[in-house]
Amino acid sequence: MSSVRDALLIQKDEIQRKIIQKYIKRDLKIEGMESDIIKVIIGPRRSGKSFLAMQTMIAFGNFGYANFDDETLVEVDDYNEIVSVLNSIYSNPRFLLLDEIQNLSKWELFVNRLQRQGYNLLITGSNSNLLSMELATHLTGRHLSTTLFPLSFREMIAAEESEIPESEKKRKFQEYVIQGGYPEPYVKGVDYREYLAQLFESTIYKDIMKRYRIRKPRTIEDLTSYLLSNIAKPFSFNRLSRMLGVESVHTIKKYLSYLEEAFIFFELECYTYKLKDHIKSSRKIYCIDNGFITAKAFRIIADTGRLLENLVAVEIKRRSFSGKFEFYFWKNQQQEEIDFVIKKGTGITELIQVCAEPSREITRSREVKALLKGSRDLNCSNLKVLTEDFEATEESQWYGIKEIIHFVPIWKWLLEP
Repeated sequence: MSSVRDALLIQKDEIQRKIIQKYIKRDLKIEGMESDIIKVIIGPRRSGKSFLAMQTMIAFGNFGYANFDDETLVEVDDYNEIVSVLNSIYSNPRFLLLDEIQNLSKWELFVNRLQRQGYNLLITGSNSNLLSMELATHLTGRHLSTTLFPLSFREMIAAEESEIPESEKKRKFQEYVIQGGYPEPYVKGVDYREYLAQLFESTIYKDIMKRYRIRKPRTIEDLTSYLLSNIAKPFSFNRLSRMLGVESVHTIKKYLSYLEEAFIFFELECYTYKLKDHIKSSRKIYCIDNGFITAKAFRIIADTGRLLENLVAVEIKRRSFSGKFEFYFWKNQQQEEIDFVIKKGTGITELIQVCAEPSREITRSREVKALLKGSRDLNCSNLKVLTEDFEATEESQWYGIKEIIHFVPIWKWLLEP
C-alpha cells in the first residue's frame, strides 16, 4: 500500500503544479461532465490530453487523479488498493481522472466497476485501436469519445494575448510548418527537435515495442525512418516488404497498424466507386505532426510542398473527427492526382490540391488540370488550391471543362472555424 500511496501522492503534487502552468485553450469541449457516462479523451502522447482533462475537471470541484504511465500502479494486482488510496488522499472524490488507462491490464473491467460504484469518470489514452475496440466491446452506449491532436494553428493564434498583424501570422505559420503543434516546446520554449526526437522514440518503445513484444525492433526503426522521409507519397505493402527485407506482407501491415494506433502516422486511401478497387487501391502515408518529420526524418526534406501537404492532411484529419465527412485522395488512369477528396454522405463535396508555388506555370497547369478532370469524373465543382501565400479566384478550363478555382493561402485556411 505504501508504494501505491507514495506514487499517487507524487502525482498529486505534479498535477497541482500543472494546473497553474500556462495552458493553451483548446477548441474541444468535453461533453457530458455532469452525467455518469464515461468520458474518454484519446490522442498522441503529450498532445495535451491531461491538461484538457484537468482544466475541465477544475470546474467541477475536487477530483482524484491517477496516471498509469507509472510502473508502480500498473504492477498492482488488487485495483481496490488504488481506489482506496485515491479516496484517502482526495477525500472521497466524486470525479476521477484516469490517465493513460490503456497501460492497466483489463482496464475496461476496472472502469466499468468504478462507474457502477458511482464515480464520474474521465479517462485518457494514447492508443487509438486498443481503446476503440475495448470501448466498443465493453462500454457500448455508455461513453463519449473525444480525439485530441497537437495544437492546431488556429489554437496557437487564439492563444496570443492580443490581436496580431497578418505579417506576424505568416511568420508564425512558417514556424508551425517546421515545428508542428506539440504544446510543450511552445509553452516552455524548449528545443523542439530534441524534445520531439525523444518523444518519438519513447512512443515507439512504450506503445509499440514493449506493448507488442517486438522481436525485431530494427524492422520497426527502418520502417519509421522510411515513412518519415517519404511523407505524402504513395506506398504499397508489397514494396515496403521487399525494401525492408520482410518476407511477410502481413508483418508490414501489422507494424503499420501499430504505428497508426500510437498516433504517429495515418494512411489515406485512394477514392474509388467500387469496393473491390477500394480494397486494392494504393495508399499515401502522413505523419501526425510536422515536427516529427523535421526532427526525425533520415534526410532533410527540402520539398516544402510535401511538408505543406502533410500539414493540410493533419488538419483535415482533425476536422474529420466531427463525423460529418470522410476524405481520400484521387488518381486516374493517367496518374493525375488530387490530394484530397472530401466526401459527405454519398456525394463528393470538395476537391483540394496543395501547391506551394502555383505561380510556376508547369506546376499550376498540372494541379489545375487534375482538378478539372476530377471535377468532371467525380461530379464536383467546389475546387480549391491551397497555397503558401498566393490568393485568387479564377475561371479555368481544359478541353471543354470549365470551372471556378479558389486559390487560398494555407495559413488563412487553417484559421477558418
